[in-house]
Amino acid sequence: MKALIVTAHGSRRNESNEEVRRLAVRLHDKAGPAFDIVSCAFLEIAEPEIKSTISDLVAQGVKKIRIFPYFLAAGTHVVTDIPNLIAEAEKAHPEVDFKILPHLGSLQGMSTLILNQIYKGKPLNPSLASLATD
Repeated sequence: MKALIVTAHGSRRNESNEEVRRLAVRLHDKAGPAFDIVSCAFLEIAEPEIKSTISDLVAQGVKKIRIFPYFLAAGTHVVTDIPNLIAEAEKAHPEVDFKILPHLGSLQGMSTLILNQIYKGKPLNPSLASLATD
């Protein structure tokens, strides 16, 4: 089985954490055969934390886990904290194939997505018209 973990910071504001949870549900609904499970995890403040999410997935028999850092910039959490947590997970679960994906802000197409939202219905060029968004 394959799983995707949308990893966010975590917030004292519950609505922010719920937003990440809803994103994970939408991704699961659209993932098709790419992922059997899509879940979310938080680095601090909110539950579930990434370690417990990984443990739960391994207990369910997941053998491939992809971690998507839901961060706009490559700050300390993206560059240091998440890789350190995944290195620990790899030691604890050597039978699982872990991979950290590029963080949100580094994704190709981010500028197109932003412009599409700004000029919704009036794309700057024809290629933006075909960009599907939630």
